[in-house]
Amino acid sequence: MITTRFTSRFELSVPVALGPMDKFADGRLAAAVTRAGGLGVLGAGYADPDWLNAQFAVADGARIGVGFIAWKLAERPELLDLVLAHQPAALMLSFGDPTPFADRIHDARVPLVNQINDLEEARRAIDIGAAVLVAQGGEAGGHGKGVRSTFTLVPEVADLVADRAPDTLVLAAGGVADGRGLAAALSLGADGALVGSRLWATREAPVNPVARDRALAAGSDETVRSTVFDVARGYPWPAGYGGRVLRNDFVDRWHGNEDMLRANLPEALRDYRAAVDAADFDTADIHIGEAIGVIRDNPTAAVVLGRMGREAAAILGRLAASAR
Repeated sequence: MITTRFTSRFELSVPVALGPMDKFADGRLAAAVTRAGGLGVLGAGYADPDWLNAQFAVADGARIGVGFIAWKLAERPELLDLVLAHQPAALMLSFGDPTPFADRIHDARVPLVNQINDLEEARRAIDIGAAVLVAQGGEAGGHGKGVRSTFTLVPEVADLVADRAPDTLVLAAGGVADGRGLAAALSLGADGALVGSRLWATREAPVNPVARDRALAAGSDETVRSTVFDVARGYPWPAGYGGRVLRNDFVDRWHGNEDMLRANLPEALRDYRAAVDAADFDTADIHIGEAIGVIRDNPTAAVVLGRMGREAAAILGRLAASAR
């Protein structure tokens, strides 16, 4: 068992939080992560009230957090009140300005978690009183700015926090998929890790088996950060953000040709929607991180967290022994 400030403050046995991966981080997976000793986080980025209430019901009393996309929450701010009424374990905001929501989260006495991509965002998170900063490197799956690597961003954020807000926790995100990654995150100064891709490939995650098998056979070199699926789906992500996805025919055709994609959007959208319905992942998207290169199985979330905790503890123990 590894004890960190994160495990102590959130009463965990493994210093791991579930990445709020849109519909994949649903009530079942979030609850499974919490019951395995981590912090389950519901992915509410594109959610509506019915889905949110249904997922809390599925979680069946498990203490879970909720993660919003900040710019998307600004379109439907009433969802914040709905979630706060459930008294989540934490409220995570990513990708956009969290400032308009901070006071309501603090007033509800819910820990505010802010995912950041650079030091400017880290300073803002400290200023609004975030309890936890998630330092996301470009290796991460899903969305982000992708301009910094986890390995360099995490220690800089840890140093900034130590200087300006020493009670604030830091989690590393991007590329953490096993005990080696967790041990590295802790060695870099983080209090734990936010894990997405590794927990995407678990039995509790609502992943299409065709997509899962395709990803498990892939390597990290087959991922790319791109905006093509946001264009195709009509998601107005702010400039500078892209999603790390597994390369396929759709990506190869349109990545770098986004203006042409916009000019042919009705046809491309038709093809994309048909592919999603048919589970045709030559065209449909698989958002996944670079860590897919070390993910080769599909166990339960409990197996993943147990394995990560044991491996990380063994690595840190060996390093401590060698330093004596």
